[in-house]
Amino acid sequence: MPTKMYYDEDADISYLDGKTIAIVGYGIQGGAQALCLRDSGCNVLVAELEGTPNYERAVADGWDVLTTEEAASRADIVQILTQDHVQAKVYQDTIAPNLVAGNALVFSHGFNIHYGQIVPPHDVDVFMIAPKGPGALVRECYLTDIGVPSLVAIFQDATGNAMQLALAYAKAIKGTKAGVIETTFAEETETDLFGEQAVLCGGVSELIKAGFDTLVEAGYQPEIAYFECLHELKLIMDLIYKKGISGMRSGVSDTATYGDITRGKRIITDETRAEMRKMLAEVQDGSFAKEWSLENQTGRPVYNAVMRQESQHLIEEVGEKLRAMMPWLEDD
Repeated sequence: MPTKMYYDEDADISYLDGKTIAIVGYGIQGGAQALCLRDSGCNVLVAELEGTPNYERAVADGWDVLTTEEAASRADIVQILTQDHVQAKVYQDTIAPNLVAGNALVFSHGFNIHYGQIVPPHDVDVFMIAPKGPGALVRECYLTDIGVPSLVAIFQDATGNAMQLALAYAKAIKGTKAGVIETTFAEETETDLFGEQAVLCGGVSELIKAGFDTLVEAGYQPEIAYFECLHELKLIMDLIYKKGISGMRSGVSDTATYGDITRGKRIITDETRAEMRKMLAEVQDGSFAKEWSLENQTGRPVYNAVMRQESQHLIEEVGEKLRAMMPWLEDD
């Protein structure tokens, strides 16, 4: 099935006319989406916890910040942008009692809908608009009139206009300038979690530490190991980000490329790929979601213990010392 893409000409922002949008959670993504919607002429409300840094930032950005109950009761469209592990409680306690038929729930990640943590009533639209970039980039690309590519998914079309409403929302944050790819809540959630675990976070961090440990155990200086296995990763990732894997290979030395194409498969073996398939299965069958939910319900014993242990790894001590030598990093 070919990928379905939507652009400006496919979206009619007038579907947002007369509607009030509540942004629940003024984090990096929430703040960016709220500002973009406001600049596009939408009627936007912001909900955030008083006394938090995000609340203060919202006030500084000119918002009359409300409680979630107040915002949800006044809104036609509620975009939930709090962290995954608190969304269900926020929804149940403060949003669900204020929904009426014909309202819309919006998400930028499908976790809570896909795994049944949030079960919306049948008479509201439920859709996703997920920019494929952090909030700062969403805002920057809005202001430069280019937009960030986004995903759109419809979980529930109660009004018959859910897709039109979703694309109008995407257009209001200029996602349709770059292009919006149609997906499902299941596909977005499962690929997102797998990517984080196997590659972007879990895979990369373990690979870095394994390389670092191998060099240090062999007698090389930790500082040199840090530069070679962590610091220089940014150079490689910037090349991959801009030009893809083949483009990266053309941007490094032939020696590096030969080492890449002849040695990489000795790291990512058939056994590694089998473990990746196992991790994907745990995401698909919901066992990871259940594990993470239980972890939060019990005060995060594993999360806190492992985070403490990880913070004591030699690479953290060495990295803190070396980063102090690089004042240009302070602005990142």
